[in-house]
Amino acid sequence: MISIPTIKRFPSYLRLLRQYKEDGQQWVSATKLAGELGLTPIQVRKDMAGTGVEGRPKVGFEIESLISAIIQNLGWDNATDAVLIGAGHLGVALSRYEGFASYGLQIVAVFDKDSSKFGRPIGKTVVYPMDELKQYVADHAINIAVITVPAESAQDVADALVDAGIKAIWNFAPKDLRLPPNVVLQRTDLATSFAVLSAKCRRLFDCGCSELVSTH
Repeated sequence: MISIPTIKRFPSYLRLLRQYKEDGQQWVSATKLAGELGLTPIQVRKDMAGTGVEGRPKVGFEIESLISAIIQNLGWDNATDAVLIGAGHLGVALSRYEGFASYGLQIVAVFDKDSSKFGRPIGKTVVYPMDELKQYVADHAINIAVITVPAESAQDVADALVDAGIKAIWNFAPKDLRLPPNVVLQRTDLATSFAVLSAKCRRLFDCGCSELVSTH
């Protein structure tokens, strides 16, 4: 089984590999990938071992094969439909983000409790009332939901999603959710990310360093 740290690095590998492919390259070494991402060649080789693609001595890895293997291991080779709850500024931005398609994710419907937003077009869909959520999920066999509501509403929304049959939740709300063990949860905490950024900036200013070291 591929480790979570390796899975987190896969998108960065994929971005570089696609760039190399566009530049007309066919092979890439672990040393080159390591240098670009601030890793060691040994770590890169360990990560690539999980893809099943073997490198060749003095040549490296075939870029096309690595791209295909990483996409498959991430589950991005098949489009996955998802619903989004919360038609606020963040929800609208995410639902309009076309880059999700390259990751195999499609926001097919947006739901909100504000009746003034019902029927409003957002991206390739419209805003639906929350009382239509359960039927929509059942009719379209949706397994994934994205939450972008305020913290005080997040748990109620999560409970409604679980009741509707959702199996995985991507939570952007600043709230720790209580979910059944059979529901997958991934939280993206914007406040935490900004706190790390701020701490790195303060460290930079305090020590007078010339650059920040990124973590992977």
